[in-house]
Amino acid sequence: MTPDDDTARWLVMGGRRWRRTDPALPSELADALRSHLGSARSMVGVAKRGGDRERMADARRRVDLAKHGLGERGPRWWDEPEAARLDRAQAALEQLDRTAH
Repeated sequence: MTPDDDTARWLVMGGRRWRRTDPALPSELADALRSHLGSARSMVGVAKRGGDRERMADARRRVDLAKHGLGERGPRWWDEPEAARLDRAQAALEQLDRTAH
């Protein structure tokens, strides 16, 4: 791996390394997943403040699904064929759209 590969794959903030979003995702798909991610993160906060464990668990599942779709969790996107990555992202978006609150 070259240094360029490393910076394309990882973002370092506060001394922690975070996986970047899969750069192969079309912008519309990535934007839609990020929108769901933001909504789900907000839902986590609301549920946490309200002490609603069931809603918090549901919101965290939505965060996880969006991050998997973006390639930020799960299999390393750089180790998989692009078609598989796009399929996973699209499937995540479809599931998030079906279960939107």
